Amino acid sequence: MSNVTVKENIPKAVDRTKRVAKWYFGGFGSAGAACVTHPLDLLKVHLQTQQGANIGLIQMAVKVVKSDGLLGLYNGLSASLCRQLSYSMTRFAIYETVKKQLVKDGTPMPFYQKILLAGFAGATGGFFGTPADLVNVRMQNDIKLPKEQRRNYKHAIDGLWLVYKHEGLKKSFGGATMATSRAVFVTIGQLACYDQIKQVVLMTGFMKDNLFTHFTCSITAGAIATLLTQPLDVMKTRVMNAKPGQYSGLSACALDIAKNGPMGFFKGFIPAFVRLGPQTVLTFIFFEQLRMNFGYDPK
Repeated sequence: MSNVTVKENIPKAVDRTKRVAKWYFGGFGSAGAACVTHPLDLLKVHLQTQQGANIGLIQMAVKVVKSDGLLGLYNGLSASLCRQLSYSMTRFAIYETVKKQLVKDGTPMPFYQKILLAGFAGATGGFFGTPADLVNVRMQNDIKLPKEQRRNYKHAIDGLWLVYKHEGLKKSFGGATMATSRAVFVTIGQLACYDQIKQVVLMTGFMKDNLFTHFTCSITAGAIATLLTQPLDVMKTRVMNAKPGQYSGLSACALDIAKNGPMGFFKGFIPAFVRLGPQTVLTFIFFEQLRMNFGYDPK
């Protein structure tokens, strides 16, 4: 009898894979990923905004390092972190919070519901993160300008304040339509597709909820997100970095890009995937590790 009692008192091992993420884990995971992938994001912006003779990714990297040193690859990092802690934290918070409310009996959400939820979360996060995104693009592109034309924002908060002070609240949300549209597609590609791919592979029984599965699902989601968003990303970057009055609207920007053929909408596609792929992978790896180690157990 005593042996039975001892066995009954042994606590059950906690299944960390069943833990639920807290609402802010997605923002922290995205910020961690941004610290690693920021140089690739900076080079992508430079490739998309270059005029005249086009150069490749490696040549652009060499040019930046020669001009501003190795730390030049991290120009605008504070704005990138500010963007992730506004844009990504918002979209992850909405997606994860609403999903918990809709999935109370353990039944997975249908894929179409994940797409709709991700689209709404992305639109909200994209709009909310537009000011930080605008400052991010400007700070990354600043080193390409002549010294007398540089904006020289000290950091993200300084940039946000100066844009509001000198250009007004409306300009702070310049490019919001394009940023929001892009955020819808990238969030569908990342969150909804990652969620669905992970659900499917775990149901097969051949893969467990571990680091390898997180990597496999996230790199696939990153490829889908890049495919969906690249044309919008090119136009968003052009609009945000345009001089006042350069474009009368998105259609004018699209026509300007299309002058050089449809592939203009995919300029920087490879560096975009090289950046978005690792960014997606690292975001979900950080997110999943936070969930499994610091999340809470479902009731």
